[in-house]
Amino acid sequence: MTEILFGITGGIAAYKAAAAVSKLVQSGFGVDVVMTESATQLIAPKTFEALTNRPVRRSLFDTGTAHLHIELARKAALFCIAPATANILAKAAAGIADDLVSTLILSFDGKILFAPAMNSVMWHKPAVQRNVRQLLDDGAVFIGPETGHLSCGETGTGRMTEPEQIVKEIQRLTYTGKTENQNR
Repeated sequence: MTEILFGITGGIAAYKAAAAVSKLVQSGFGVDVVMTESATQLIAPKTFEALTNRPVRRSLFDTGTAHLHIELARKAALFCIAPATANILAKAAAGIADDLVSTLILSFDGKILFAPAMNSVMWHKPAVQRNVRQLLDDGAVFIGPETGHLSCGETGTGRMTEPEQIVKEIQRLTYTGKTENQNR
């Protein structure tokens, strides 16, 4: 069974992550979910525990193990972060590791797939675009964001790619090893 690490950060599109995780499990993937504290304010960890039949990890100190981030990173074939907020993109580009998701980004040795989600003004900020370029240079893969209706009521670029497309990209990356970036 191919193992996937699925990071969920604090964007309203976190609800879409449940559909992606469910589709991955139904496709035969093993999925370990890690969430930021902000993500838990938008969708309950119990949702993902029910979908994966595995505990959701929220902290480096969730278990008695001293090296949770290393253990999770070593067993996964791919690390998907969806939604990927401007905050996690900045942390990843700068190498900041101050929570479990950002620490896993540094300890994970395989492909990292980011599915950005944020307001279009945020997406187009030079700092965010600089962080995206840095992550691409570092070997990260991006899917989206899409243009469409945003949770703030506006229309623009910043909508997270639909779960079905994220799952297809995970399948493509894990089955073929290809790293062609979409929408970049």
